[in-house]
Amino acid sequence: MLKSFKMLSLALAFSSCAYAHTPDNQLTIEEQKAGWQSLFNGKDMSMWRNFKSDTVNSAWKIEDNAMTLTQGGGDILTKKMYRDYELQMDWKISTKGNSGIFVLADETGSMIYSHAPEIQILDNVEHSDNKIDSHLSGSIYDLFAAPKAAHKLANNWNHVRIRMQDMHLQVWQNGISTTSIVIGSTTWNTLVANSKFATWENFATAEQGHIGLQDHGDKVWFKNIKIKEL
Repeated sequence: MLKSFKMLSLALAFSSCAYAHTPDNQLTIEEQKAGWQSLFNGKDMSMWRNFKSDTVNSAWKIEDNAMTLTQGGGDILTKKMYRDYELQMDWKISTKGNSGIFVLADETGSMIYSHAPEIQILDNVEHSDNKIDSHLSGSIYDLFAAPKAAHKLANNWNHVRIRMQDMHLQVWQNGISTTSIVIGSTTWNTLVANSKFATWENFATAEQGHIGLQDHGDKVWFKNIKIKEL
């Protein structure tokens, strides 16, 4: 009986360890059953394309199991549009780097950010755009500031979780809640009116859109990108 108990304990420990170390860009059986879908398989960028293009610029590469931008690759977005969903991914930014994750992105404006709110990615210490708290990583750019506890230094992996349901936008960065606001509410409209987006026609008015990743001219990495439609 004691031998059987030890064997069972070892089996459970091995199972727990295996689950905790799921390879990058792969869904667990539990995630698959729950309806999660991968947006990056670690091998190609078949789920993505450049803004107003059918293909992805070759400057976007696969490096160390991550999508990475070297230089001049342009903004990219998912081929599919989403309405209500939960999105998760890991990102890493280079020293003095800047990038972002867009929601509700469309291609009716001249730029990917013309109508799309941005979850900021930034080297909060060395990038020059660190003077305004709503410009720090995890913030809704120029609208809603993330708490300092959610920030990590450049060249470290961060985990972000984004939930959009009935226009209620929630963001967690490294397990810390950074945003919870209803897009289109009076609170949201007041924030927009006091931001750089005050005169931007149709900013954040769509009820669905693409997920976008920003080329800000700096090296950035993304991996473990997955989405569950609600």
